[in-house]
Amino acid sequence: MPLVTLTVLDSTPAAHRQALLDAVHTALIAVGVPSADRFQRVLALPPNAFVFDPHYPETSETPETPEASPNNRSPRNERFAIVEVVWSVGRSVKIKKQLLQQLVEALRLIDHNPEQLMLVFKETAWENWSFAGGRMLHA
Repeated sequence: MPLVTLTVLDSTPAAHRQALLDAVHTALIAVGVPSADRFQRVLALPPNAFVFDPHYPETSETPETPEASPNNRSPRNERFAIVEVVWSVGRSVKIKKQLLQQLVEALRLIDHNPEQLMLVFKETAWENWSFAGGRMLHA
């Protein structure tokens, strides 16, 4: 069960927040998460409470392999968003890369520049989840 947290500026329109959440969920489904497994929350913060560097890591490209560069290709702006995905440990780097590819495609469909989104995976052991009633299904 992934738990998704979207952090945006409070000036981000509600419709765009929802579109971002939908894009993340679409990408999760594409890598095998059941469609009904949707638990998401939004943190909409004022600019003084959502601080980010517009350029980190420094913007530059290596002409030979710009797609392999971890650098930011355009400065972050008011559309910048952070997505945190907390999910159970065990997904491969291959799955995470597939999710990122699906997410980039979904972001483009909603006219959100993928350079304006940071994604963080947080993995936790199965026994750290209680879905309801204090029951630990995987312990």
